[in-house]
Amino acid sequence: MPSSSPATSPGALVELRDVHFSYGDRPVLRGLSLAVPRGKVTAIMGASGGGKTTVLRLIGGQHKAQQGQVLFDGQDVGRMDMAQLYAARRRMGMLFQFGALFTDMSVLDNVAFPLREHTDLPEALVRDIVLMKLHAVGLRGARDLMPGQISGGMARRVALARSIALDPELVMYDEPFAGLDPISLGTAAQLIRQLNDAMGLTTILVSHDVDATFALADHVIVLGPGTIAAQGTPEAVRHSTDPLVHQFVNALPTGPVPFHYPGPDVAQDFGPAPGGRP
Repeated sequence: MPSSSPATSPGALVELRDVHFSYGDRPVLRGLSLAVPRGKVTAIMGASGGGKTTVLRLIGGQHKAQQGQVLFDGQDVGRMDMAQLYAARRRMGMLFQFGALFTDMSVLDNVAFPLREHTDLPEALVRDIVLMKLHAVGLRGARDLMPGQISGGMARRVALARSIALDPELVMYDEPFAGLDPISLGTAAQLIRQLNDAMGLTTILVSHDVDATFALADHVIVLGPGTIAAQGTPEAVRHSTDPLVHQFVNALPTGPVPFHYPGPDVAQDFGPAPGGRP
């Protein structure tokens, strides 16, 4: 990997440049370019299947762009060797959909897991750090419980504590509000905002919840078919005249995003109607 770093957009921690990515013969990203500013909450939104989670996987190095660059702090993630990639990942936190806690570990051990895997800290210090992270999400008293003994909202907060255990610079959230009741959703949104500001984080949030996300985010990016349909402040995106953005923001059943997945026409699958009627 070259020692020199590509020039990034001023103030950007993460940048995608002309990124193309496909799953087999199904293109997902077609020349996507975007920048994630440091210290801000950036939301990536759009219809299902539009590539939002794929963007997170490209940033984390689970996937490699087939064309273009994915830059983290000026370094191309796709060109990192394994040691460089692991070093970069230690600077990232990830909250997966529905938390993804280890079911056979206690709350404390779940949050301690990245500290035990990536550091040589003594166990007493690990415990102190874990209790501080759990206290930050309001769950220090639940440290000895198992994941099966806590609610879905609490599990999401434990996963959030785990994602910040290593004091990352970047935290990525994949649908953090999915399946939460209104109280748990409000708590999660408040925690994401407070932790971003208190810890000086950069946050990328993938979500379908327009109201919660627009109230939380500094910058919103709405993905269209493989690229950006609109971006800007939540207020600017809400009033976008782009047809896809208008359909998404207003939860309309009809618009550029079709109801039917592309496929052969009905006559090909079912044959002509009885009596030759179309």
